[in-house]
Amino acid sequence: MQIVNTVDSLRKILKPLSKQGKTIGLVPTMGALHAGHGALIKESVKNCDVTVVSVFLNPIQFGKNEDLDKYPKRLEADAKLAESLGADYVFAPSVAEMYPEGDPLTMVRDESLESMYCGAYRPGHFRGVLTVVSKLFLISGCDHAYFGEKDYQQVFLIERMVKDLNFDIQIHRVKIVREESGLALSSRNEYLSEDERKNALSISLGLRDAKDAYAKGERSVSKLRDIVLKSIIAAHGIVQFVEVVNQKDLQKFSGILGAEDKVVILVAAFFGKTRLIDNIELN
Repeated sequence: MQIVNTVDSLRKILKPLSKQGKTIGLVPTMGALHAGHGALIKESVKNCDVTVVSVFLNPIQFGKNEDLDKYPKRLEADAKLAESLGADYVFAPSVAEMYPEGDPLTMVRDESLESMYCGAYRPGHFRGVLTVVSKLFLISGCDHAYFGEKDYQQVFLIERMVKDLNFDIQIHRVKIVREESGLALSSRNEYLSEDERKNALSISLGLRDAKDAYAKGERSVSKLRDIVLKSIIAAHGIVQFVEVVNQKDLQKFSGILGAEDKVVILVAAFFGKTRLIDNIELN
């Protein structure tokens, strides 16, 4: 496996492979790889001739008071993990390599959803995500790209960007990978104290209880939300949002769910200073 640091070098490697008819899979990450990222890499290795894992801590998707400076950085360990799972290349550019003129003037936006849910509390976040992902698509020339469903709103927006902008790329969703306890894997879990980690289980427990209630016939949006809210609050979490939304367009539901409504519950909550997100599809 090879670590590549520049755009030109990666293109020189991948373009000939693409011309040979080899399929290229891309796994975009910000580093601090864990088993959740590993599941994405495995899927790419299984389905593609060549797998590229990007490791780039993208500054334009972080707000002024967010955790850019303390986000875990360990390229050597990330590269070893990627190699052990069968990746062929790790693309690890510098910020100056990706944004040689500073913050880009040309950005990719989704105005209808970028200010909802996570975007409402992280202004500019999804604009930064869509911009860097589109750059990675163009740099790599990938045929397939792999994203985890823990970031449900993010993967939805990327899928819509690919459709709207006619990227010839197939987006693959990979199910949430959880610790044995049920906590969704995240690089930010490293910030949690032992007590905060135990309390954070209330997110997945609340989501599971809501799904169980749905399976037993509960269709009230407010009651399903309350199950999750009460679980988190009882564990001393600070809820940012709990929303029941349509899987097809991410619009909020209210009232009573119909028999044909396909919904997902989206959650963001703080335990200590650590913001965690999670979700569950009900049907």
